[in-house]
Amino acid sequence: MNWTNHPPKILLQRSFLFGITGIVLSVLALLNTQLQVLEAPMGPLNGVGMALQLVGLSLAVLVIRKRKLAPETKERAQKMILVLAVGLLFFILA
Repeated sequence: MNWTNHPPKILLQRSFLFGITGIVLSVLALLNTQLQVLEAPMGPLNGVGMALQLVGLSLAVLVIRKRKLAPETKERAQKMILVLAVGLLFFILA
């Protein structure tokens, strides 16, 4: 089944899961570079975190682009886009 054929609630749920997983991985990479808990390169972990945030952001944009959307779903998707965009920008600049 294609991603565009799923209902908006499922897409928003997946967007949230991808986004929160990406944020957690990026925070772990950022904390490890500052605290030096593990002696391992954190670049790949940070890259995976950013990629997951981008996937979550794209799923939220996909929900916004659907037609005949309930106002509450549209508002949730807009909030998700805002949070993921700010998080992604933070981790890119950090």
